[in-house]
Amino acid sequence: MKDEELKNKVIEELKKVYDPELPVNLYEMGLFYKIEFGEGSNGKTSCQIDMTLTSPGCPVSDNLIGRVYEVVGYIPDIDEVYVELTFEPPWNPDMMSEEAKEYLAMNNIAI
Repeated sequence: MKDEELKNKVIEELKKVYDPELPVNLYEMGLFYKIEFGEGSNGKTSCQIDMTLTSPGCPVSDNLIGRVYEVVGYIPDIDEVYVELTFEPPWNPDMMSEEAKEYLAMNNIAI
């Protein structure tokens, strides 16, 4: 499978992980900085994900990272998932997709 197809599958799965305080998924929030692939130990593919959180003090960070491991790990072509948490650059609302911004604005939810 080509990396672009696999990346689309990963993104599709990442869109299933929602912020517990906002009705927006983490992908649309702009929390993922990098999705790359390499050779896994079982002849399949490893996936490296660099992500951030809206705040370094996020009380559910372990839960969110665990969900990322879980949903990406379900993809049959991926046998290893690595998640790196980073705060460089720091997240800000400008990183959200236009759809997320519009949804939050229409529902009077301010960040």
